[in-house]
Amino acid sequence: MNQPDRSINSVADVEFLQHTVVVMPALNESACVVATVADWLAAGAARVRVVDNGSTDDTAQVARAAGAEVLSEKQRGYGAAAWRGLQDWPSGMIWVLFSSADGSDQLSPSEVDEWQVAVDGGADLIIGDRVRDRESRSELKGIQRFGNWITCQAIRLGWGRRFNDMGSLRLVRHKSLMSLGLNDRAFGWNVEMQVRALQSHWNIVELPVRYSPRRAGESKISGSLAGSWRAGRGILRMLALLWMLRRKMAKPASWARTVGKVDRVDL
Repeated sequence: MNQPDRSINSVADVEFLQHTVVVMPALNESACVVATVADWLAAGAARVRVVDNGSTDDTAQVARAAGAEVLSEKQRGYGAAAWRGLQDWPSGMIWVLFSSADGSDQLSPSEVDEWQVAVDGGADLIIGDRVRDRESRSELKGIQRFGNWITCQAIRLGWGRRFNDMGSLRLVRHKSLMSLGLNDRAFGWNVEMQVRALQSHWNIVELPVRYSPRRAGESKISGSLAGSWRAGRGILRMLALLWMLRRKMAKPASWARTVGKVDRVDL
């Protein structure tokens, strides 16, 4: 099991945002990303990394001008961009906070305080729950609510933990996340993270967060039927793969063979 690394001093624990890099995968988000970068810097995040995932607009240029560090990832896919954002990690940065570039993920000052309490309480992974609050839930499209529900039900049935949301706003120690060895480079990134964290007996906390409509443009996932289909297919494929691996790993004779295959699987 990949136990989280909690070798962190008390000062770093006290104010997590001062030791946090916000990672934002972005594809053609020039109309949104400037304000989103500014919001996180104003909230106290030490750094903001925008991972340009092949934009054809000036997302990279305007994000850099707004104060973000900009990385490039040509391979399309949320997981590919998120993985790129974890590379060449800056010294002294302990936490990674994944956020959407469109401005839909936000933390109010009171929510930051709640996340700080969870950090101080030993949380290994904090997930923003957009479903618990009625007002936030109403901002989610029907396809988002359905996708959340079916994915959370699948995790409950397969691994015994009930989640409310599969949202993109999530905080985790960088070193611990890297130890999970996530394979997905598409839309199964978040579900793989949650399941592998469960298998590693991490302390996972869901906290209610406000969810706002995107600042401009259309979502690459819920904004179209094709995008929703691709995302849903990727998530279900990852769940099926994790379930098969779980069953195989329960058999001692196949353990070594399965571990060897996991690292090479092409997702």
